[in-house]
Amino acid sequence: MSQVETLDAAQDHRGGYRVDVTRGQRVGRVSSEWFSRPDDERYLSLSDLYSAVRCRTDHSQTRTIPSADIRVEADRDDPDALALMIPGADRAAAPTHWSFGQLAGLVGAPAAYLRQLPAALAGINLQYGLASNRAEQIKTLEVDNDGRVELRAATGPDYGRIYDHELVSAVQRIAGNGTGDTRWKVPGVLDWSTGVYNPRVDITQDTTTLYASDRDVFLFLVDDLNPIEAGRLADGSPDLFFRGFFCWNSEVGAKTLGMASFYLRAVCQNRNLWGVEDFEEITIRHSKYAANRFAHEAAPALTRFANSSPAPFVNGIRAARTQIVARTEDDRSDFLRKRGFSKGETDKIIETVLAEEGRKPESIFDFVQGITAVARHKPHQDARLEMEGRAKKLLERAA
Repeated sequence: MSQVETLDAAQDHRGGYRVDVTRGQRVGRVSSEWFSRPDDERYLSLSDLYSAVRCRTDHSQTRTIPSADIRVEADRDDPDALALMIPGADRAAAPTHWSFGQLAGLVGAPAAYLRQLPAALAGINLQYGLASNRAEQIKTLEVDNDGRVELRAATGPDYGRIYDHELVSAVQRIAGNGTGDTRWKVPGVLDWSTGVYNPRVDITQDTTTLYASDRDVFLFLVDDLNPIEAGRLADGSPDLFFRGFFCWNSEVGAKTLGMASFYLRAVCQNRNLWGVEDFEEITIRHSKYAANRFAHEAAPALTRFANSSPAPFVNGIRAARTQIVARTEDDRSDFLRKRGFSKGETDKIIETVLAEEGRKPESIFDFVQGITAVARHKPHQDARLEMEGRAKKLLERAA
């Protein structure tokens, strides 16, 4: 049977794809973003997102100045407000919640305590810290927001800023508008009642995965109109995957720049990723040469993933399915115990495969699926990631 015929057989009458989300990892990073974003941080296309983050850059100013030259002023008419007179600026800047915390951190003052004080008293403490700051130099990012100047960031002088619009632009080069004009788009939705993943879902405030706030940007896109078959399920139907990636940045120092690429089987309504395999992540700290690293490492890595063939992934999965490593109870136990799993974990992995597959594990792929299934139920993230890492190494060795 050809791959086209196989994939057609996996489609239901509505054009979605039957998937098995009991396999692989569950990744909740996108769901966390989805839950926490208010409507004004959600965008329906990459062009809208780019326009928003580029606009604030176009209305911004950066300076590297002696901290002792900053003047802190309290507003008599607003006892809760502070303003900062920054050398070279013609207007006072209002610190955001984030930049106030950065300033306090740079001078060694407890931001939470200062926020509880009247503005005048907080200003005196902050002014003293700025005047005696050993770091001496501070790099600022000021943004003119409809006539009101905001201090968006206050960092050390060697902070390597990568603007949010630079990341969005890099994504646009491979994903267009992110709405289906290329193979990369905002994801569809899994129907839990049927096990069918529908890639064709209207992009709304509730379904979009393109986000930006005044301190960061986050994007998640998938290639879910072009499923990839990597072997067969127990019932003989194809095991289908889609390619996906998400990336993030903060031009004000709230987080690193990072990108994660992977294969997944589905995305549910609340944007959990299900059946994830081959998860790869790179991060870049905003250090002195961050912009060069972004240009020479991160952006090209994203392009390579977008244009790469899925053949190595598919061949690795198929190899893992065909490598039989255990046929008896002793074989199964020895295979896992020699790889550092406790007796309790070993028993649980074997029981999980039996429950989900109707048979005990034999191939490397069976063991990998059992390990990742058990890892999903680990209450602590470190323990879960450690176990998932061991599963990934098994899969890589099989390829």
